[in-house]
Amino acid sequence: MPAVTVDGQSLHYLDQGTGPAVLLAGSYLWDQTMWAPQIAALSQQYRVIALDLWGHGQSGPLPAGTTSLDDIARQALALLDHLGIAQVTLVGLSVGGMWGARLALSAPERINGLVLMDTYVGVEPEQTRNYYFSLFKMIEETGVIAPQLLDIVVPIFFRPGIDPQSALYQDFRATLAALPAERLRESVVPMGRITFGRDDLLPRLKELNADSTLVMCGDQDKPRPPSEAIEMAELIGCPYVLVPEAGHISNLENPGFVTEQLLKFLADRA
Repeated sequence: MPAVTVDGQSLHYLDQGTGPAVLLAGSYLWDQTMWAPQIAALSQQYRVIALDLWGHGQSGPLPAGTTSLDDIARQALALLDHLGIAQVTLVGLSVGGMWGARLALSAPERINGLVLMDTYVGVEPEQTRNYYFSLFKMIEETGVIAPQLLDIVVPIFFRPGIDPQSALYQDFRATLAALPAERLRESVVPMGRITFGRDDLLPRLKELNADSTLVMCGDQDKPRPPSEAIEMAELIGCPYVLVPEAGHISNLENPGFVTEQLLKFLADRA
């Protein structure tokens, strides 16, 4: 994967296909490979860019001075500048949607379309935020995501009925278990605190272009339930789509449905 230096660190990304540009921004604790089904399909007619979040995949550590999702949005914009991409359709899932919405608000002239998936740009509910922060503290102190923590963290990302022996579930669990202490402490935990300590963007959603925005959510998403997706869609004034038989990583639990929706949305932008 190619890389660009942003704020002193190496930001890795995939760049595949030709045509109008699509930027895929993924979930916390996942790298760009989570988009594999969509990359395969979309890159047949689009230039698909998918980046690794700091401390995830092949990207370097969280750059010094990165303290907010606005910083992450600015760093992604630097990648688009480096690639000479004037306009992009941004598809952001989970934290990708949180900073993706900020990029769309800060540089609307760069955004041809915006898809917000399994995400929420309001503040994290206090109870959930405190709970996640307590998990971060445990990971920071031990330098590992221990088996008992994996039993808590991994199921959050999937629909309740998923087979825990499936490759999707087991591969994700193994990836988290293998994260080295340095990466956890320098990047993964701080990135988590930035994500779940975010400020409230709901009052600004009306500034987004409703005609070129779509909200999507797995119908069984536990951390980002459909009620949040509907709330955001109503504030924006845009349509929303619930992904059947899918949890938080809806694009992998029902890849065919998600890919079809994205291709339809992209065709409408042309």
